[in-house]
Amino acid sequence: MKQNSAKVYWKKNIYYLFILLSIWFLVSYGAGILFKDELNKVKIAGFKLGFWFAQQGAMYVFVVLIFVYVRLMNKLDKKYGYDD
Repeated sequence: MKQNSAKVYWKKNIYYLFILLSIWFLVSYGAGILFKDELNKVKIAGFKLGFWFAQQGAMYVFVVLIFVYVRLMNKLDKKYGYDD
């Protein structure tokens, strides 16, 4: 029973990683490269939004995603009894 629980725990962990890294990819690669022309039409503090995402926005999103991952994993650890 414990081995089955560990497999479910690991699958959920991989699912979280896939979702969060996909978001980061979309923000860093998508906003900074693919959609930069559309985003550059908007300016923030005098800088084009596409440039901002390429230079700083992706890093900010990555840091936020780290905190989201920690929160999700803490909940998952408690759910499956790995919160020692």
